[in-house]
Amino acid sequence: MKGDAALILIVEDEPPIRRLLRTTLAAHDYRTLEAATGAEALSALRHHHPDLVLLDLGLPDVDGLSLIGQIRANGPVPIVVLSSRGDEAAKVTALDSGADDYVTKPFGADELMARLRAALRHRLQQQGAERGFTSDDLSVDLVRRLVRRGAEDVKLSPKEYDILEQLVIHAGKVLTHKHLLREVWRDELVDPQYLRVYVRQLRQKIEADPAQPRHVLTEPGVGYRLV
Repeated sequence: MKGDAALILIVEDEPPIRRLLRTTLAAHDYRTLEAATGAEALSALRHHHPDLVLLDLGLPDVDGLSLIGQIRANGPVPIVVLSSRGDEAAKVTALDSGADDYVTKPFGADELMARLRAALRHRLQQQGAERGFTSDDLSVDLVRRLVRRGAEDVKLSPKEYDILEQLVIHAGKVLTHKHLLREVWRDELVDPQYLRVYVRQLRQKIEADPAQPRHVLTEPGVGYRLV
């Protein structure tokens, strides 16, 4: 295992799941720490400074959503939540509380690794104050406010651009409807249907096949992600 591999803190109270996560992460050259409680997690954060926290919300000593706030108060370490399938309200609350992403149980190793890589990249982008994005045929320059698909310039409305800007700033991270309404409309109480309409229009302009988007993906019941 590489000495400079990212250090992942696994916060999970069920030993079989911890063992599965430890084995899976080791197979992909990640180093791991483990915590079975919120108290152990906070201690590990203070003493070992992990690169990412993989957090199960169902802990015996503290509410997982409360723990996200405590972790966030200590720094910008990425947090990927392990969530029970179908619990959309908890997912939304976790993301709005500061989590970077969530993975539903049961989870596949490939999906988990992709989510971890995206969260780690997002942290690097924040540290470097990256102001651009390129993926396949899409490129976005936030400094010059330029959007291109292949060799063609893409003309966006102000709202379409503001949505894309938020997605670029947080590329790889799930942005909830509430976050986008707050940042783009400055009002969390706006009908989310307005957001869906503008995202649909945005896809018409930046996706090769808007019906099968490759850039702006929907997280059902939660929000959107730029991949």
